[in-house]
Amino acid sequence: MKTNKLKYIILSLAVSTIALVSCDNDLLETVPNDRLSVDVFWRTETDAKLAVNGLYTDLDSTNIISWDALTDIAHTNQNFDVQAYIELGTYDGTSSKVLGEWRRAYRGIRATSYFLENVDKVASTNTALINQLKGEAKVLRAYQYIKLAAFYGDVPLVTSSITIDEGRALVKSPVSAIWDFIDKELTEAAALLPTTYPATDKGRVTQGAALGLAARANLYAGRYQKAADAADKVMKLGIYGLYESYEKLFTYAAENNKEVLFDRQFIKDTYPINVFSILAPYSQKNGGSAYVPTKALVDMYETLDGKLITDAASGYNPATPYANRDTRLKYSVFLDGDILPSGIAFKPAPTSGTADAVGSTYIASTTGFNIKKYIIADDYANPVNSGINIILLRYAEILLTYAEAKIETGQIDASVLAAINAVRNGRNDVKQPSVTTLSQTELRTIVRRERTVELAFEGQHLFDIRRWKTAEKVIPGPVYGITYKDASGALATVQVVSVNKTFDVSRHYLWPVPQKERDLNPSLTQNPGW
Repeated sequence: MKTNKLKYIILSLAVSTIALVSCDNDLLETVPNDRLSVDVFWRTETDAKLAVNGLYTDLDSTNIISWDALTDIAHTNQNFDVQAYIELGTYDGTSSKVLGEWRRAYRGIRATSYFLENVDKVASTNTALINQLKGEAKVLRAYQYIKLAAFYGDVPLVTSSITIDEGRALVKSPVSAIWDFIDKELTEAAALLPTTYPATDKGRVTQGAALGLAARANLYAGRYQKAADAADKVMKLGIYGLYESYEKLFTYAAENNKEVLFDRQFIKDTYPINVFSILAPYSQKNGGSAYVPTKALVDMYETLDGKLITDAASGYNPATPYANRDTRLKYSVFLDGDILPSGIAFKPAPTSGTADAVGSTYIASTTGFNIKKYIIADDYANPVNSGINIILLRYAEILLTYAEAKIETGQIDASVLAAINAVRNGRNDVKQPSVTTLSQTELRTIVRRERTVELAFEGQHLFDIRRWKTAEKVIPGPVYGITYKDASGALATVQVVSVNKTFDVSRHYLWPVPQKERDLNPSLTQNPGW
């Protein structure tokens, strides 16, 4: 049974709120009910712990998977989903998806800022504890700013609680200033945080998470030396490593393993998540197939001898497309013939006559592929009551960040090859041939492909193809899916009906500032092209 304190965030805060309201019959009715009142809170270490626990509820969860569906490697399955319009390029600042990510981030920023403004009111001689809690809050705030900078570019830099009137007068800060702030926050936080916690506090932000996010942020910002240095610090902590099984990495058995630097923690019944019902194939108790893999992703996985399937010497056979392939493919994507959580075989071909057949219903995958990560047989009985943690940062990303940053700075040495090859063959069930080339051009291509296949459906690819400036090349065009034998026995490839992904280089490298925010605050200027 899981015992992690963070999984009882909602329950704990609810109980504490009731206790605060009922502890004194003389409390005035004017005590605000939308925030923690300084008159009755911020008195004890327990208050501080409960307050910082609540900050974790603003972290991302399944929405990170949706970001990949805005790229070439996945697709938003239902064409009436609001983010389907982003794929088609027919969106603007009125998009609820664009607004939702903005508001989620700033909600988290406000909460963390409020915490940092008030935590020193707690009467405590345990300076280490208070500093730890401050460090957690700083990391959680920096995490939100990383997203904002990556999605929108220039955004308001808010570091304290503000009034409504102040909010209506905010102006955007240059994205360079946002990256500066993020790096400063994470550096300060790393010095305040422990490297590990007792089992009862697993899931709290660690020093490794702070350094790891600094590596990510600086890679996004193109500050490659800083990214390499931060990643190197994580590696030298000596407490992280690759989990031995990629197949089991996204299951209950692997929770809180040595590869996880940062995650969003859940627990069945008490604080569940509905990831199974969102992603599972339709045959699995009406699984939603909300976001589905594409042929573009599947084709990126090498053969077991390290060749691309486009290589004439690879032995690739389109009639048996999944044979002799990088094992991460079958661990990440449901493929034809796979056994599903219910015990039946996955048969997505339009001619299969199954519930998962392409075209059988608008909910079944339109590509014939489904995401396998996080879809666990244990959750089949109650698909909306999963307790699986959603990983937000893991060690494989650190290794690839280190390698990419060193490649971009021209510092190509044995450590670069070691980092890439650890991801390629450092697990018991992933054994791709080692890379030996020292060519910057070749290594750049290799590390980008490794990031794509290793971190598929983990929310990184959209930001990667934006910073690589390859989005305009890989996104536009039809969406393709499985290759199967049609009624005549000939091979046919699924093409998703009425979908032609669009990417306008003049404006789609940044999302627009949400129109509702600009209506409230005319001082917020719009991004170029919008």
